[in-house]
Amino acid sequence: MRFILKKIASTVFTLLAVSLVLFISFDLISGDVATRLIGTSATPERLAEARAQLGLDQPIAVQYLRWLSDFVTGDWGVSYIYKQPVSELLAAKLPVTLSLALLSFVLMCLIALPMGIFTGKHAGSRLDRVLLVVNQVIMAIPSFLSGILISWLFGMVLHLFSPGGFVSPTQDLAGFLAYLAFPAIAIALPRAAQTAKLLRGSILEEAGKNYTRTAYSRGNDTNGVLFGHVLKNAFLPVITFLGMSLANLLAGSLVVERVFNIPGISNTLLTSIGNRDYPVVLAIVMWIAIVIIVVNLLVDISYRVLDPRIGEED
Repeated sequence: MRFILKKIASTVFTLLAVSLVLFISFDLISGDVATRLIGTSATPERLAEARAQLGLDQPIAVQYLRWLSDFVTGDWGVSYIYKQPVSELLAAKLPVTLSLALLSFVLMCLIALPMGIFTGKHAGSRLDRVLLVVNQVIMAIPSFLSGILISWLFGMVLHLFSPGGFVSPTQDLAGFLAYLAFPAIAIALPRAAQTAKLLRGSILEEAGKNYTRTAYSRGNDTNGVLFGHVLKNAFLPVITFLGMSLANLLAGSLVVERVFNIPGISNTLLTSIGNRDYPVVLAIVMWIAIVIIVVNLLVDISYRVLDPRIGEED
């Protein structure tokens, strides 16, 4: 329990540090927002009034503490461009992107783990060599290209879905998930290939250690050694990789959303970056950071569950 509490405290500290760095960074690169909003007709009086309304006339420390307090309580500011609260702007978009990333993660695990276990168990076989070649090809194809190919094949040729025909989850949840399945596959495939290769290598490494030979000497068959002894240790590096994959899946979601015309945060993010609408950009980037850091916390806890020796010195 002490190990978990220390990890949670470390996570909270990391989130605070990330929020501070992000806030200062956007403050430095955002330029004079008041001038951008008012335009070329700006006068010193109007600029001063606009800065006061936006709170930009306050010291950076005061601005940060006010923003952090508001963010924690659900007030993410008001968009300079869209003229509406950021929380309302992202209410329907952020869940779509996170749903796509989560579905991609589930599909990645469903594809990678069985394939990694199979190829690790049958390493050196003809099928294993074929799958290794297929893995290399899939890893070389970026998500946006996979998305284009999947959209063309399954949408335009096989007519299994209508490209661009996004279904809102509030209208039809099953239709929403069915539409997201195709972009999720495009996002998941490259990372699934990498995960399967990593798991295969980890299984082979563990299979060559002394404890596996001891397990065989006690009368265990291949399946008994693999599932009873090897996989527990082989999964440790894979769990870390799965946690790291979330950042890639989120990035892939932003790219593939544009290919499949999914109304997630990608268009809003790009538009806001171009217009220096940093309350929107800051909220999106902060939420992505929260998801990634919390997932890393869960990975650390999973490590402790699988191997109680980790963190024993704490």
